[in-house]
Amino acid sequence: MRQKELDDLLTHILDERPQLSDINFTAGKPPQAEVDGELLPVCGDWGLAELMPFHTEMVVLNLIGKDRRNLQHLLTHGSCDLSYHLPGRARFRVNIFSQRGALSVVMRQLPTAIPTVEELNLPPVLKQLAGEKNGIVLVTGATGSGKTTTLAAILDEINRHRAAHVITLEDPVEFVHPHRKATFNQRELGMDFDTFANGLRAALRQAPKVILVGEMRDRETIEIGLSAAETGHLVLTTLHTSDAGQSVNRVVGMFDLEEERLIRIRLADSLRWVVCQRLLPRIGGGRVAAFEIMGTNLRVKEVILNGESEGKTFYDIQEKSQPFGWTTFDDYILKLYQAGLVSEDTALAYASKRPVVNRGIDQIKAAKGEKTTDIEGLKVDQAYKRELDDVETKEFEHWLTLEMDKDYSNKKKK
Repeated sequence: MRQKELDDLLTHILDERPQLSDINFTAGKPPQAEVDGELLPVCGDWGLAELMPFHTEMVVLNLIGKDRRNLQHLLTHGSCDLSYHLPGRARFRVNIFSQRGALSVVMRQLPTAIPTVEELNLPPVLKQLAGEKNGIVLVTGATGSGKTTTLAAILDEINRHRAAHVITLEDPVEFVHPHRKATFNQRELGMDFDTFANGLRAALRQAPKVILVGEMRDRETIEIGLSAAETGHLVLTTLHTSDAGQSVNRVVGMFDLEEERLIRIRLADSLRWVVCQRLLPRIGGGRVAAFEIMGTNLRVKEVILNGESEGKTFYDIQEKSQPFGWTTFDDYILKLYQAGLVSEDTALAYASKRPVVNRGIDQIKAAKGEKTTDIEGLKVDQAYKRELDDVETKEFEHWLTLEMDKDYSNKKKK
């Protein structure tokens, strides 16, 4: 396989599945495209019913090209990351890894246009993130949940309204931001810097106002990120956590026990927002994002400093702060259900607290006049009712007799 043949193959896959998010090349399976979270076979007309290790190896060699660093990284560590540009068609974030003696490739398609907050239908409160002047903002979620896309929309908001110097540290560069009002310098791991910690340390000497760190992977990166936030920079970054509470615990947990108190104090002073997201299957096809959003106030800072306890949890604070645009996953999922975007089963499956969502769904159904239970056909057992009536009658007669006897005795004494 040559470079042109790989480009032809990728073009054919994109034509066959225009809505794909990922392309997967794994030995023993046909080429696959991921559409709405489901892997589907492609290129059946190319005779590729089952890829051989030789096929995936040829794909890898053409993707890596003459990049010796990535080739060495693959041989040494068993995997490598790179970006690939299909001229005139698409850009991809690529991960190559070895498994059972063969090579596999996963290619994530990157949008060529920078999305806006409105186009993504993101909660309007996220525009406030772009207006922050300093501190740290965490965007969290599982792999493939759209964290990078959300951050791209926030950076685009900054680009449209602030004349600021923005430095991004990415692995690899995904969205290429044009120079509008802001000035962008986008650096790629492996090509422009060797580790996130070193890239972030260098960024502090490059006079940025906003720093995007692709991922906080280790303690050193988090420590430098907190230092940058404390010295007047706005730091945007991602974590692989499922909710706000886990995000705080993940940061604190990267440090030794004797350092915990200091880190909690620094995080309480520096944290501005935590935005968590999940992608849910949409009714009728596609996916829709659900968000958990938490800003900072005195109660949040207190919980960060002292930890969560009964009646003092991040979940409770978010529920009571909805007027400020904050939300829990459960409240947001209920809104999606009420709007007819997700099914009841999906809402319950992705809920943080299933009883809360279950109760909310019943309330929505009751307001619409729909059934809230499957229990039907209840009726009174007439025979059992007659037995109860007989018992009650006999008890009443017995009580009445006793009362009459008492009354007769009282009269006789008089």
